[in-house]
Amino acid sequence: MKKIVTGILAHVDAGKTTLSESMLYLSGKIRKLGRVDNKDAYLDTYKLEKERGITIFSKQAVFKFEETEITLLDTPGHVDFSAEMERTLQVLDYAILVISGADGIQGHTQTLWRLLSIYKIPVFIFINKMDQVGADKEKLMKELKRRLNDGCIEFQEKDMDTFYDQIAMCDEKAMENFIDTGEIKNIEISKLIKSRKVFPCFFGSALKLEGVLEFIGGIVKYTEKPLYPKEFGAKVFKISRDDQGNRLTFMKITGGSLKVKIALTNKNTDLKDSFYNIWEEKVNQIRIYSGQKFEPVSEAEAGSICVVTGLTKTRPGEGLGIESASSKPLLEPVLSYQVILPEGCDPRTMLPKLREIEEEEPELHIVWEENLQEIQVQIMGEVQIEILQSIIKERFNIDAAFDSGSILYKETILNTVEGVGHFEPLRHYSEVHLLMEPGELGSGLQFSTNCSEDYLEKSWQRLILTHLEEKGHKGILTGSPITDMKITLVAGRAHKKHTEGGDFREATYRAVRQGLMQADSILLEPYYEFQLELPEKMVGRAMTDIEKMNGTCEIAGLNGEMAIVTGSAPVITMRNYQREVISYTKGQGRLFYSLKGYAPCHNSEEIIESIGYDPERDISNPADSVFCANGAGFLVNWDEVKNYMHIESHLQKEKTANSKLTKKVPPAQERTIGLDEIDEIINKTFYANQGKKSIWKKRRTALESHYKTDNYTTVNNVIKEAYLLVDGYNILFAWEELKEIAADNIDAARTKLLDVLCNYQGIKNNKIIVVFDAYRVQGHRVEISDYNNIHVVYTKEAETADQYIEKFVHQHHGDYSITVATSDSLEQIIIRGNGAGLVSAMELKEEIEWANKKMMEAYREKYSKNHNFLSDKLSEEDKEQFKKFLK
Repeated sequence: MKKIVTGILAHVDAGKTTLSESMLYLSGKIRKLGRVDNKDAYLDTYKLEKERGITIFSKQAVFKFEETEITLLDTPGHVDFSAEMERTLQVLDYAILVISGADGIQGHTQTLWRLLSIYKIPVFIFINKMDQVGADKEKLMKELKRRLNDGCIEFQEKDMDTFYDQIAMCDEKAMENFIDTGEIKNIEISKLIKSRKVFPCFFGSALKLEGVLEFIGGIVKYTEKPLYPKEFGAKVFKISRDDQGNRLTFMKITGGSLKVKIALTNKNTDLKDSFYNIWEEKVNQIRIYSGQKFEPVSEAEAGSICVVTGLTKTRPGEGLGIESASSKPLLEPVLSYQVILPEGCDPRTMLPKLREIEEEEPELHIVWEENLQEIQVQIMGEVQIEILQSIIKERFNIDAAFDSGSILYKETILNTVEGVGHFEPLRHYSEVHLLMEPGELGSGLQFSTNCSEDYLEKSWQRLILTHLEEKGHKGILTGSPITDMKITLVAGRAHKKHTEGGDFREATYRAVRQGLMQADSILLEPYYEFQLELPEKMVGRAMTDIEKMNGTCEIAGLNGEMAIVTGSAPVITMRNYQREVISYTKGQGRLFYSLKGYAPCHNSEEIIESIGYDPERDISNPADSVFCANGAGFLVNWDEVKNYMHIESHLQKEKTANSKLTKKVPPAQERTIGLDEIDEIINKTFYANQGKKSIWKKRRTALESHYKTDNYTTVNNVIKEAYLLVDGYNILFAWEELKEIAADNIDAARTKLLDVLCNYQGIKNNKIIVVFDAYRVQGHRVEISDYNNIHVVYTKEAETADQYIEKFVHQHHGDYSITVATSDSLEQIIIRGNGAGLVSAMELKEEIEWANKKMMEAYREKYSKNHNFLSDKLSEEDKEQFKKFLK
């Protein structure tokens, strides 16, 4: 029998739990169809789930249909419980994505889609609530293809030729088979679904059982039977407790089988697990759950989702047997609250109890602040606070409260530095050199090594990488965690007799800190990506609100008298906006949001000042190093340690080597870039699906304190060719004289701008690329042409000038000296992060005027020296007569 594990995911209120009920009912698993509003849904078993009508904890149900056994994992749809949902993705064979036909694709839907893409999970899509007013199948299919993937295909198509034709468009081999035979076999379609080239779409109403049976049949028909190795493997994805207090470990068997009373261990050679404690424990019982009930079994085969008792040290994400540990979850807490306990309740006594809850819900990060003697809890959203209060009261009979909460900030760096750390008290020795480079927003921390084993043994290198990963390193602006950078071990030294493991921990931590003290740091804050639906007449109010929140927005569409506004804004300014929307729209407005990620803080100076963090007084995170002389250790301040290091600076060594190399390279060998290469870069679509600009877009104030204009002309002492990329329409509407022309004739304004830049290129002799948006032109392909001595680009459909420029800078900032002319503050942030120089629209205008002035002065000077004028030979009296004659 074919066994598959599928998870059901959706935005809140899309009807996910109702679809689960319908599938269980139609398969014969349950006899009565439960409903969320009746508080009798089969999988919503927790008290608060019934009261609030939402799924909070993931549940499972097992049912059979024809010759297939399906384990269905129902996951939370509310954005506050996204981490609970993400953990289940690690064990899925297929996913079911539910979309409301009445509401369309929401912001959180796209977050789910990105996660499914990252975890490479094939997806079946069920568009629910098609019985409601406004649900348009044709319009929804276009939206699915545009916002999710072109491979979204309706599998209820009655015309088989049309159906096969759509499938064939997704794969060349399928196209060849269709042309040769006139059909595509089911086994081929299954492979395309498994490889995420095709995403089957079904329409219906789960509440009315319409289209659900056909949907189940489609899953059975087009899923492949998973293949598993013979060796035992398992992935732990959840920890819970039953009514008797037994600790339950939820896992998927990914190889071999698991038997009762067998001993399990987490012993694994995987580096990222090496700093965790190794354990070995026996399995007491194996349970197969379906809803609240379970069936004890003596053995669980590969492909099964089972619950094990007897294990006390397992943790979510852990790999057992041949299975490796999961990577760190992408979704993480953004809010922090202080736990306020009733009088007489000792925080130290309460801490281990909260740790027990944290074990079950890892997205609840419990932090003990030793200096304040208080407990902090880090969460995804405010709804979690109510859930946590309920659990504490139910389990421990304690009425806990929470303060108003604060934002969890992060920090990153803007330039490349070499951090060094040395730890050499008497009879100890270690030295570490780390290259710290800024990464793209959202890239997190990446660790690697580029150190010769001739100087530092592999075992020591692994230990240093372990120390880098095990600690939450603090930034130097506010003491917030660091992110979005690559840290590479480039050099290190140990002593044959005196080096111990703990020595490298000290040197590594100090190297990171010393690097941060040198670097240009920037504060990051979390942003929400939102979709706001409200009456069209209230759009102005909403956009004004969002601008005040330091957010960006645009009108995405109109649906009758309702408008859809999309965009992003800082979590701190938007966290209570939902209540305000309900108030001023009198209940007609709806706000959907999901966590977009971290970006530069809109009020960093204010936050840094209010937190008042002093990195040099943080004795837990020292940046200084310890050296030894005359049999005693002494401390050297972070800004002087490089003068004491025993190993030559990596950056200095590289600079010297490249300086020698530069002398051997003649200017004729400098590489230039052609239009064909630019076109190729564009077609790679590095920044696909980043959203569109529009005349409705509201821009934030530029973060000029962090993003000053830089002109990079050399890297490693090699002269680089200069490129100026101009955001055409941004400049055009920023210059008043061009803006006035554009009001009457946009083509004339565009030509005037190009003429000005042609003249400027003749003076500066650099490469100029002017980029204009053509993303609104349906079917438009990227168009690149020459206008006299400059290059002009019109972007393809669905690609903005911003995206073109971002891709070009990302691909070539290391090879060329690139400057970008734009006054779009968000664009400036991205460009600066990628290492290019920046000029605003006004700065470009001033630069062009200055260049023209200098050119004319030089011309007049040269002209006057090399030419004889009649006026030079005339007397003053004759000159006056000549002037009268000219009049």
